[in-house]
Amino acid sequence: MTTPTPSATVLFVCVHNAGRSQMAAGWLRHLAGDRVEVLSAGSAPAGTVNPVAVAAMAEVGIDIAAQQPKLLSDTAVRASDVVITMGCGDACPFHPGKRYEDWQLDDPAGQGIEAVRPIRDEIRRRVEELLESLA
Repeated sequence: MTTPTPSATVLFVCVHNAGRSQMAAGWLRHLAGDRVEVLSAGSAPAGTVNPVAVAAMAEVGIDIAAQQPKLLSDTAVRASDVVITMGCGDACPFHPGKRYEDWQLDDPAGQGIEAVRPIRDEIRRRVEELLESLA
């Protein structure tokens, strides 16, 4: 039995790789399964994933607790077909031939669960649109 080859590689980037990009990666893994390779990274990664983001995703049955923030590398950008930035500014390297999108989303850092839920839900909506565009 062969494992299907992912149709695309998507990289989610935010500053700390602890909230928005981790939630987006969790949604895409959940919704796409092995149809898409999912990467996430940060320009200045935090030590751990935001516990409120973990809790918000757990509410919808997605476990991102084991994820670790990673430093954004040029290699990750080169390996990706689509690069989604979320407030990382000019820190993300640009390579011709890649699809870039910048998602303007509130930062869940320092927010309570009530403020993070709408961010989580907006990320899901955008991930669903992204998946449709990759089909």
